[in-house]
Amino acid sequence: MRTLFVPLAVLAMAAPPAFSQVAQVTQASSAGPLHSQSSMPAPSGTAAARVQEPAGPLTLRSAVAMSLQANPGLSSALREQEATEAAIVQAGAWPNPTLDAQLEDLRRDNRTTTLQLSQPIELGGKRAARVTAAERARDQAASALAGRRAEIRAATVTAFFDVLTAQERLRLAQDSVGLAQAATRAAANRVAAGKVSPLEETKARVAEAGIRVELMQAEGTLRSARQQLAALWGNPSPRFTQVDGAVDQLPAMASAQDIAGRLADAPVVRQARLEVERRKALAELERARRIPDVTVSLGAKRVPASEGENGGSRRNQVVLGLSVPLPIFDTNRGNVAEALSREEKARDDLAAAELQLGTDVAQATERLRSAHATAETLQRDALPGAESAYRAATKGFELGKFSFLEALDAQRTLFQVRAQYLLALADAHRAAGELDRLLGNEGEAIPAATLTTTTTPAAR
Repeated sequence: MRTLFVPLAVLAMAAPPAFSQVAQVTQASSAGPLHSQSSMPAPSGTAAARVQEPAGPLTLRSAVAMSLQANPGLSSALREQEATEAAIVQAGAWPNPTLDAQLEDLRRDNRTTTLQLSQPIELGGKRAARVTAAERARDQAASALAGRRAEIRAATVTAFFDVLTAQERLRLAQDSVGLAQAATRAAANRVAAGKVSPLEETKARVAEAGIRVELMQAEGTLRSARQQLAALWGNPSPRFTQVDGAVDQLPAMASAQDIAGRLADAPVVRQARLEVERRKALAELERARRIPDVTVSLGAKRVPASEGENGGSRRNQVVLGLSVPLPIFDTNRGNVAEALSREEKARDDLAAAELQLGTDVAQATERLRSAHATAETLQRDALPGAESAYRAATKGFELGKFSFLEALDAQRTLFQVRAQYLLALADAHRAAGELDRLLGNEGEAIPAATLTTTTTPAAR
């Protein structure tokens, strides 16, 4: 018995153009992996690569660079973008051909052997619609990656200034302890000289104990702030000793025109707009799927010889076929209606995102403006007056012109004003970081407050 073999190349030469393309794709895939896979970027190490954290002072520029390099959330967004690139490759793939072999009648003399190659041909632009939908998903993943970078940068700036403020609070608490110790010694000297009652010394020691408690709380706040900052680049145990910057320089106030210009390209709005485009592309794909695909077939059949033929030799026949499904029961109407509804939902989500963004930006802007005004007022009016009153009360207490309660009240007033000033500075930097997160600040510009180290009024 002779077996019929029909080479794929022969079938491709005799087939329509679709068959030639299938043959080329089949030969290319048998020769090696898909070329587009080799052009895709390879994963860059682990999800959260370790960075070299400095053991000494840390600047904001270094903190932002380490966070953008090793933050696990950013690595996850990068993997998602890589996945969408692979999805585009898959969306552009042609349907696989089908090789059919059929044997009729097991008797040797009456046996009919058929070998047939079938190729589905997509109609209605399904392949282009799939690629478009995959590209919109890729754009959405790239936008999510950019938004994630902006979030991490804003979180790093906020955490950096939290550490910087905590350092100033610790320095303020240490100064407070020194002043309280000086007041206690002065009260003890006056008690020893018989000028005041021992009750004055007791009050001074109680006040010193309370300030020492505040010092321990400030130390704990600083440790927590350092851990939160180092966690942004995946380090649970921070190695840096301190952050280097000037906390008394307020962040710049963005103009209304600048904010309005950045609203349209904010990450949440850009993401919602790309979701509308993706849903629109998916709706076009469902519309294209309403058009049925056809399948063309080409093959060869070896049949036994008919009676009366010379020598009874077997003969070959060419087999051509065309298969067209009839869209009678399934017209893809439900999927089209679902895709259109989800497209309208995405448009509603876009409108809601724009409205919510405007509200959030307005609130953050108002918090920044309020913190600006509070810090400037305290620095211009309250701090100089409180420092002058404290110096006068301390000097008068040492000379016996003021009571200890008057000196203690002046001291508490000064510390409260300094604490309020630091709180206003921290609120201003948090509000500025929130604006950067909402509006998507991805630039490398570093606030001027972190480029030089100055002595704040709270530390003088």
